[in-house]
Amino acid sequence: MILFSNAFSPFARKVLLALHYKQLDFEEIDGLSERHRAALLEVNLRGEVPVLIDGDSIITQSALILSYLDDAYPQRPILPPQPDMRATARHLEYVFDTIVDAIVVDCSLWTWADRDDGPPAGLFELAQQDLDRVFVEVELRISAYDQTPGSFLLGASPTVADFALWPHLAALRPLGFSLDRSRFPCLAGWLEEVQENPLFRDDLARTRAFLSQPVMGTHERRKIAWRGDRIEWLLSRGFHRWLWDEIEEGRVIWPMQDSRARGN
Repeated sequence: MILFSNAFSPFARKVLLALHYKQLDFEEIDGLSERHRAALLEVNLRGEVPVLIDGDSIITQSALILSYLDDAYPQRPILPPQPDMRATARHLEYVFDTIVDAIVVDCSLWTWADRDDGPPAGLFELAQQDLDRVFVEVELRISAYDQTPGSFLLGASPTVADFALWPHLAALRPLGFSLDRSRFPCLAGWLEEVQENPLFRDDLARTRAFLSQPVMGTHERRKIAWRGDRIEWLLSRGFHRWLWDEIEEGRVIWPMQDSRARGN
């Protein structure tokens, strides 16, 4: 089993958490490094991670990979057995994969990318407002389930929901966002508990180790790869002029255009 991954990608981290939890053996390849870029494009024309290769099977998109892993390797399941809880887990995964990922990644550019500017005015304030709206829904959904100390979002074992929420919520404080414990006690309590769990603590250590290494010349840091949800959030919040300036200044990578330029 081979996983094209990257220690900074929240979607790749989600899959890595599942693989480690299921105690599966796999080879990890940093698909976003220039060294492995051509190999990644051979298995995913969009040049995105994660990609899982298991024998003759090639699976892209983190949600599909997690679903495949639970079907192919049912030991230590990562989806709850009850239909309503399975639906909740998948819904939370979808919300964080689309809405929260867009907000967090769009606001993280000034922490890792090669930039000489600052965020557009109002970006972080609007981001916090939209994050809080998501947290209201998450709090409502998870409060219906047991939140005893040491438990996860939907019970005693981690699910795809835990794996999807963790990479984004772990980035809140470093990016300057807050998770108000008085408003969201279940969600904040879960975050406090899970960051002490070895599975999630090891994930954070891998990400910190990656970010501590010089990546200039091995990873793209100037041009930003944009995709639908991340663009949608910017446009919905009125930052179309900023994005247009990025395009005109040649700071944008469109995934399919990049794959054609590399001969795929």
